[in-house]
Amino acid sequence: QVQLEESGGGLVQPGGSPRLSCVASGRILGIWAMGYYRQAPGKERELVAAITSRGTTNYGDSVKGRFTISRDNAENTIYLQMNNLKPEDTAVYYCNQGPNSWGRGTQVTVSS
Repeated sequence: QVQLEESGGGLVQPGGSPRLSCVASGRILGIWAMGYYRQAPGKERELVAAITSRGTTNYGDSVKGRFTISRDNAENTIYLQMNNLKPEDTAVYYCNQGPNSWGRGTQVTVSS
């Protein structure tokens, strides 16, 4: 079983630039694409950013140009650098690996 341990998040001010991280551990059978999804109250879960083992990235439209995802394959870790946060970025952010593994989620609240 793969475990995804998330860190970061919390209460941040509009315009803030926190960084989320996610470390995969346990029974890792290969190098999968990893990324983040988020879910706000009353909304569907949506893609934030994803990155393949080769470094190819994909971003949700709402975060393009503001967020950057990166990956350290040797450490099985991804990072999500979040810049210029807006109140609408408030959501639970879930780390994802491949089709089956999810982190517990970390709350990001953007408010002054």
